Amino acid sequence: MSKARSLLLCSKTATEYMIREITHICKHMKKRAPGSEGEKEAAAYMAKTLRNECGLNQVRSESFSEHPGAFYGYLYFSCVLDILTCALFFVGPWFSIAAGILSLLLFILQFVLYFEIIDCFFPKKDSVNVTAIRPCSGEVKQRIFINGHIDAAWEWPLNYYFNGVVFEAHGVVAVLGVVYYIVLSICTLAGAEKWTLTAGLIGIIFVPAWIGLCFLRNKKMVVDGANDNLTGCYLGISVLKELEEQGITLENTEIGVILTGSEECGLRGAKAWSKAHKDDYSDVPTYIYVFDTIHDPEFLMVNKIDLNGTLKSDPGLSELFLKGAEEAGVPCKSGWVPPMGGSTDSSAFTKGGFRSVAITGLNHKLEDYYHTRKDSYDNLNAEGIENCYKALVHTICLIDDGAGDEGQL
Repeated sequence: MSKARSLLLCSKTATEYMIREITHICKHMKKRAPGSEGEKEAAAYMAKTLRNECGLNQVRSESFSEHPGAFYGYLYFSCVLDILTCALFFVGPWFSIAAGILSLLLFILQFVLYFEIIDCFFPKKDSVNVTAIRPCSGEVKQRIFINGHIDAAWEWPLNYYFNGVVFEAHGVVAVLGVVYYIVLSICTLAGAEKWTLTAGLIGIIFVPAWIGLCFLRNKKMVVDGANDNLTGCYLGISVLKELEEQGITLENTEIGVILTGSEECGLRGAKAWSKAHKDDYSDVPTYIYVFDTIHDPEFLMVNKIDLNGTLKSDPGLSELFLKGAEEAGVPCKSGWVPPMGGSTDSSAFTKGGFRSVAITGLNHKLEDYYHTRKDSYDNLNAEGIENCYKALVHTICLIDDGAGDEGQL
């Protein structure tokens, strides 16, 4: 039986530690926008904690270059192309179709699939990833990484002032407006000019939605990111800290953390880590559990599909976490990151060739604290964090007890 089971006795202590550390970072450090000094400050603080409190010598802080303004900066391109789709309809339908298709392609590639299509048009900055590993005492047979991202999001004003339904409806209306003019242009070319001109004038009602894309985020407001995603970072750190304090070294399982930068601007940190380490951890089976926004115990979820509903996560890791949660007596659902739901770092790890799955603890219908100033240290959920900690420890124990040998992985 895995020695890690004794960590369950400290679940409340670990939870209190996580909340205390998250509160400290939110209250006493700079805001952690992707590529910012605040992000680097928090990364350095966590790296120091891993060395001094978790007893780890193998702690690596690795810088990488990125263009953090590009992910949301795409919206300015989209606004221009969308308005051109409307305006060019009255000039030449073929031009309208071209602008509309270009707008939709940019939306799908940059904002849905997270490709770096227009990054070169935005200023370059440096961000940082932190990796740490606790060695095992004997032969290494498997390795578990626990991931969370260090950075915090820019605020979404629509979600703050209204709700997630309004936020998502705005995006849907903007896309429908482009499709509307593409269809009208095709109908015009097919000889239906008598009614399409009137329909085109009516379609001008979509213009405010397109202009509104430029204000989808508030660049001057970076949220605390207490839930999203200091909870994910400190789940891994707390496990390593408890192992150190109890003097536990697993015999055949290495336990580590990957603390990624710049997730909120398109998974840039996880992409950079996967590229830098694509050949480094192939010696033994290596598993990455990604934790993102661990808050509501009612919505603890294994996301079997990620990246706006387009990419499958590792099925073995998914089922194993569900089993770990069941053994812990913790409610946990099986679900997905739906279209318009965004993505987690897990999809970048998966695309990079690693076995990974994301665990979330929020309603994907977007609560009022998601990417708003309400994501603060005084809005943490101790029960949700402790439940996830218990499920994680049970999952680690299952792997350490030989889940792979039993054909579960």
